[in-house]
Amino acid sequence: MEILVLGGTGAIGAHLVSLLSNIGGHNLFVTTRRKMLNERNVTYLVGNAHDESFMSELLKRHYDAIVDFMSYKTSEFQHRYKKYLEATSQYVFLSSARVYADCGKSLITEKSPRLLDVCKDEAYLKTDEYALTKARQENLLLSSNKNNWTIIRPYITYSEKRLQLGVLEKEYWLYRALHGRTIVFSDDIADNTTTLTYGMDVSRGIAAILGKESAKGEAFHITGENSLTWRDILNVYLEVLNKKGIDPKVTFTKKSSRLKYPEAKGQVVYDRYFCRKFDNSKISQYLDLNSFVNPKEGLKRCLETFIKNPVYTSLDWKEEALSDYYCREKAGKDEFLTKKDYLSYSIYRVFPFLIQGNVLKQKVKMFIKG
Repeated sequence: MEILVLGGTGAIGAHLVSLLSNIGGHNLFVTTRRKMLNERNVTYLVGNAHDESFMSELLKRHYDAIVDFMSYKTSEFQHRYKKYLEATSQYVFLSSARVYADCGKSLITEKSPRLLDVCKDEAYLKTDEYALTKARQENLLLSSNKNNWTIIRPYITYSEKRLQLGVLEKEYWLYRALHGRTIVFSDDIADNTTTLTYGMDVSRGIAAILGKESAKGEAFHITGENSLTWRDILNVYLEVLNKKGIDPKVTFTKKSSRLKYPEAKGQVVYDRYFCRKFDNSKISQYLDLNSFVNPKEGLKRCLETFIKNPVYTSLDWKEEALSDYYCREKAGKDEFLTKKDYLSYSIYRVFPFLIQGNVLKQKVKMFIKG
């Protein structure tokens, strides 16, 4: 099979490329924004998959499958999804299990109600928050009058590069722990039930449906079978850190700090507050779910691997300042790569209320930009 993988270097994509490459019998074309060495059956295409001219060149040929890990604004996806469907025999669209509404303690199936269809919060529905964005893009495929698509809905995928705690990426909680500062978590999320899935297991599910006629025109969630509370997950992380001689303090706020940000509030209220347990019987017809990694063991191994060579994406020094203000701690000057980061951190650490004040916040941003 000739397979085009869009955004194939992330937590799931990298595993999928490795898996398909090792299986053999495939020629893989993988978009990436940084130069990478080609392998025997993997060609890395350097460019931005959001760039229309770059994609136009790639879509001049026909692929047996296109696996799309990219995130789009709904307007952007509306402009290009037909081109994807025309350029392949099977378009695999990575949606998210965040599209589902609150199902209480019931197991979530692919037919469970979606937020977009049942939510009554008009203010929320006017946004293009991630769960709504993915559902709207699913609708474009559903109404396309074609069935050469497959929708995949993973949920909170972890890997050696990505380790989440509630709504916090490793850049927020693990960075603090490894730099001798307090982990700040929140009680409103800690005891809620969630399901985490190892990136390779999601990739195995995707690989299993490639080329399958029975998978076309269908949606599948690919998630773990074991559910934990976020407090359980925190304890797994702490166990690993303690064995490495790292004993971070943990403090709990009553509510998540992300509720302060309109653009992040939806993830808390319309996902992390929900109980997330899944019925995986639909995808089980293609692979053995008993082979999925137990999340406790998987998280331990991934954290141990990360600690050996910690690499972070960009840090949010505004959020770091808020945590340090709350804990009465302070980052070292050697942690800042730019004067702009140091200035932003210093201002928000002394005046955390500016984070919520829109007018003052704009003035601070203008001042930092100089």
